[in-house]
Amino acid sequence: MMSSEFFTTWFLPGIWVTVQVTVYAAALGAAISFGIGLARGSRYWIVRFLAGIYFEVFRGMSALVLMFWMFFALPLFGWQLVPMWAGVSALGLTYGAYGSEIVRGSLAAVSPAQKEAGVALNFTRLQRLRLIELPQAWPEMVPPFNNLLIELLKGTALVSVITVADMTFAGNLVRLGTNETTPVYTLLLVLYFVLAFLITRGMRLLERRAKAGIGRRPEKTGGTARRSGTCGERLSAGSRSAAGGTA
Repeated sequence: MMSSEFFTTWFLPGIWVTVQVTVYAAALGAAISFGIGLARGSRYWIVRFLAGIYFEVFRGMSALVLMFWMFFALPLFGWQLVPMWAGVSALGLTYGAYGSEIVRGSLAAVSPAQKEAGVALNFTRLQRLRLIELPQAWPEMVPPFNNLLIELLKGTALVSVITVADMTFAGNLVRLGTNETTPVYTLLLVLYFVLAFLITRGMRLLERRAKAGIGRRPEKTGGTARRSGTCGERLSAGSRSAAGGTA
């Protein structure tokens, strides 16, 4: 019979490990997302080419197989990773490739008029990116990044196959010890849902703040999504932000 002792002994440490894997893999994935996403929009063809190779290769790889390779095959080349970091690396590299497309697409969707305004103000490429393009693109990145982060959270269950003691690993041990399948996996479903719900609430708060930072009102949930603020208003907000950065 599964009791509270099983929860405190196995599931609570497993939740903490799952959170750690999610945070570390998300940090690695975010760095790769912005690095590769920006590189894919570079004016130098060699940079775009190399970034495109990374995107296509890691987007087409199975995260589980990559995890096995990093844990079992990489030591043959003299590099041994502990199980957690093998899992974090595989997840971060894979989901970072997906995230790079979010970054690239969001930056490409910024109005050309805003980019031309930066050129007219004699901004460098880095200044245009920092003061105009990223502030306008960031609110558009948050919703797809929210979905990607939830997918990453669920993908952390894969690390249990390389003996990382996450929630899924703990649940399997409890199931073997109690012979109770339905309660254990029902509890796992609830725990993953709760963590995903907390991520969603946090990302929605981040989205509202990002939109408020460029003078856009948050979209109302439960109805037809409608972007507030005209293109002219968004351009004006971008110009104000740029002027403030050069003051």
